Amino acid sequence: MPLSEHEQKLLEQIERALVDDDPKFASQVRSSDRRRGARRKLQLGVALVVVGLALLVGGAALPSVPLGVVGFLVMLAGAGLGVLNYKHATGAVPAGQNGSGAATPGTRGAAKARKQPLKDRLEERFRRRYDQ
Repeated sequence: MPLSEHEQKLLEQIERALVDDDPKFASQVRSSDRRRGARRKLQLGVALVVVGLALLVGGAALPSVPLGVVGFLVMLAGAGLGVLNYKHATGAVPAGQNGSGAATPGTRGAAKARKQPLKDRLEERFRRRYDQ
């Protein structure tokens, strides 16, 4: 949900106060890339999938069911880690949305309703009801 103008002004005031109080900390926080940790987790997930696949194949090649089960679980954990961190690591924006979280221009009516999740549509309907 995008911030209102009032909230954006408050956030800017807080940022200015932070820079005035502790410029070293502010520059350190500003320069850090938030996607770095997510990229690392994504890479770890890919590595776990590869290791899990190797263990799974090893468990099938050797008559070892526990090794195959461990390989499958490691592979499953790696895939889950990768899927959970993919959007943050790549900075991907869901289809039909721009940076502000609103639908892209040109989408109207039913097309707009189909692209928005149910929760967002219900919140929008609730806001319209009380704005009128």
